[in-house]
Formats: sequence, C-alpha cells, structure tokens
Amino acid sequence: MHKKIKNMFDEKLTFEKMLQAHHRARHHKAYKHEVINYELNLENNITNLVNNLKNGSYHLGNYFTFKVFEPKERDIKALPYKDRIVHQWYIEEFIKPYIVPKFINSTFACLDDRGTHKAVEEVQKQMRIFKRNYGDFWVLKCDIKKFFYSINPYILFELMKKYIADPKLLSLTHILIFNKSEGPNQVGIPIGNYTSQFFANIYLNELDQYVKRTLKIKYYARYMDDFILLLKTKNDCIIMKKNIEIFLQKSLKLELNSKSRYYPYKMGVNFCGYRIFTTHKLLRTSSKKKIKRNVKIWNKHYSNNSLNLLYALQCLNSWMGHSSHCNSYKLQQKVLSNCDFLFTSHTYQKIEQNLIDDIINYAKTDN
Repeated sequence: MHKKIKNMFDEKLTFEKMLQAHHRARHHKAYKHEVINYELNLENNITNLVNNLKNGSYHLGNYFTFKVFEPKERDIKALPYKDRIVHQWYIEEFIKPYIVPKFINSTFACLDDRGTHKAVEEVQKQMRIFKRNYGDFWVLKCDIKKFFYSINPYILFELMKKYIADPKLLSLTHILIFNKSEGPNQVGIPIGNYTSQFFANIYLNELDQYVKRTLKIKYYARYMDDFILLLKTKNDCIIMKKNIEIFLQKSLKLELNSKSRYYPYKMGVNFCGYRIFTTHKLLRTSSKKKIKRNVKIWNKHYSNNSLNLLYALQCLNSWMGHSSHCNSYKLQQKVLSNCDFLFTSHTYQKIEQNLIDDIINYAKTDN
C-alpha cells in the first residue's frame, strides 16, 4: 500500500516557498518580457498566487503553442509565467520528495542525478553482467507510440490518487492534468509543461513495476518511453513483448511503436544517442550525420562572413561533450579539422576561453 501525501498542501503553501519556485522558474529566462513584467510587482504577484491557491480560485492560463523540429517535429504548449511558478512549487514540494523515491533505480529521465549518460552506463553495465553470467543473450528494445499524445488523463489522475490523499492537493492535481479547452474526451498531456515530464514518469512507473515485480525481469532500464530488456533467448523476447503489449493496452491505453523489436546483443543497443556494446560505446549514426551537416552549414556562413561564432561554438562544445562519453576520439579530431573557423589550436583555445567567459558572465547576469 502506498504511503499517501496527507495534510501537506497548506503547510507547503507559503510566500517563501513560492518565491523559491519563482527563482527556479526564471532560471535562464530572466531576460524575457513576461518574467520582467512579473518581477515589476513581484511581492504582490506572489502573494496573490498564494492566496488564489489557498482559497481555491486558482486556474490555469491559456496555452501558447509553437513547433520544434529537433529531434523531430512536435507541438509544444507553454503556459503563462505564473503557472510555471506553480508547476515548480508542485513538483519540488510534492512530487520529488514523496513520489519520485518510489521509482525503480533503473529509470532515468528527468530525475536529479540521472540522465542519458547514467542510463547508457547502466545499460552497458547490465549487458556486461548478463554476458558474464549467462553468455550470449538477446535485447528487447521498445518505445511507446506517440507517448505524450497518448497518455490518458483520466487514468493518470486515478494513478495520482494512489499517492495523494490531501483534498486540496488532489484538486490542484486535477487542474494541472486536465485542460478544459480539450473537452471531455481529452487524450494526451502537453509537451512543454514541467509537470508533464513527471506525470509521464509516474504513468510509466506502472510499466516499470509490472516488468520488475510481475514479469520478474532483472535486467531492465527505461528512459522516458524508451526501454530495454535483456533476455536469454529470442523466444523470451517474443513472450515478454506480447505480455508488455497486453499490459500497456489494458492498464494504460498505450501501444508499442512499430520500431520495437528484438535482436542479438552483438548488434549493439541503440539507446539515448549511443550504440552500446559490452566492450565499448559508439555515437549513433544520426548524431554523426547531424554534426557533419552542421559543420558544412557553419563553414558556408563563415565563408560569407555571416557566422554566429558564439552559437556555433556552443553547439560544437555541446556535441564534443556528448561524444566524449563514448569511443569517438578520431571522429572528434576529424570534425574539428573540418571546421574552417577553427584555424589553429591556439586560436581555438582563445575562442573557447572567450566562450567560457561569455557563459560565466551570462550566468552572473541571470542570477
């Protein structure tokens, strides 16, 4: 039986805690007009927000929708700034301390001290242990079809009731989950909300518990809607895939993506941007193609004297950091040598230091 959150809403609803939530929400966004406007009358705005939550008059603002195209086209929905403060308060005061600790150790998305690199390390560790203990094995790799768009808010709210007994907190949870503009047949939760990341994890925690407790799978890892099972035989993969499909459909109204499949471990595991083997890790092919494509674009802009050098270096440094977590030294050197805007190692070091100084100054300004 879950230990539920009881009588905590009023205790956590203070001016100080909401002000802390504001500081978290404004991080890297202090220069935006809506944040600046909110801070012009900060004390009154925070006080009104606390009072609205306390007397039950709080409601969500209207969503602003836009598209992103990396890594694929998605519709992103953003709420007004005051609602993002409430999201920060809700997650930090209730979800993280009371619900996240109930997650299994091998789920990694959107959690403190866990991320893509920790997920990759865990999968490789499991592969090595499995290989040492059982010899050759098979990999069942799955993901959920249109995951965020397929989450059933009614099922999600019933799941939240397993963790929350505080009536006021449950009422706020209902407001955060259900978008009134969608009508009674709403399906999916908005991509872009801070709460959505954690609601999604809570939703698929049901799958984690099923795989670990019912199916008794020891070697399992999940990053959001991508998950890996290590199994002894191909037949085990067929059986487990079928069991998971039935559970997802029956309990969560979800379907596996058609890309979900099983294969021998020697082919490597495509997971979180890397191709993982028991002996080494490589960059995913799409990442190699993307950096080569970007370098060509940057070189073209450089030749036309239109290159945003700071932006290009930020992207390049980000990719260098990502690729440094696998066996990619030769690839890194080749990419750097193809960058026309990096003349010499001395010039690169000088530019890189300027980039670091800019980032530090930006961080100081933001704080």
